Amino acid sequence: MERVSREQLEQFAAYGVATVYEAAGRQGLIDIPLIPLIPGTAVAGPALPAFCGQDDNLMVHAVMERIEPGDVLVLTMPEPAPVALLGELLATQAKVRQAAGILVDGAVRDVAELRAMGLPIWTRFIRVRGAGKNLVGTVGEPVTVGGAPIARGDVVVLDDDGAVVVPRERVDEVLQAAQARVDRENRLREQLKQGKLSYDLHGLREVVEGRRLG
Repeated sequence: MERVSREQLEQFAAYGVATVYEAAGRQGLIDIPLIPLIPGTAVAGPALPAFCGQDDNLMVHAVMERIEPGDVLVLTMPEPAPVALLGELLATQAKVRQAAGILVDGAVRDVAELRAMGLPIWTRFIRVRGAGKNLVGTVGEPVTVGGAPIARGDVVVLDDDGAVVVPRERVDEVLQAAQARVDRENRLREQLKQGKLSYDLHGLREVVEGRRLG
């Protein structure tokens, strides 16, 4: 299956996590707490998963040679734990290979250096606790993070709201639905600026007051 085009990825990043999640039928939410190391950043790219052994980052080292420009690394392990899977030296390798961003379902350290590097990174924890380098996992194989299945080439979207994944085969469908949603919200926004209420525009008054009267 062909990689998603750069133009499509730019669209996903511009729409953002909330819009893409809703446009996908509220599917694909990567439902974990995430800290964006560079707030205000939005990224979308093909997923490159690395499944690590518990409290071990051997596979983070292994995944670096598999990065293609624009990839979003997804680093996870059997159980989330505040163990640093990523630090400055690993992130340097990812940046040199032109990763678009990194999602860490674990911890990162060297935060000041990571922020200065400018590579967008989202992490569950910030901790200095070190990882082992002994357990063989997988690279490029499907993983599940926050209840969402993520396969190589699926589109991962990240911003200040968190993360969502769109299966590769749904890319065109979700992009069309996202644009339709944006168009509807733009029309609604103009009505709200004119003083109208969502309470009325969405028919919610009838729901509340009709039940009250009943």
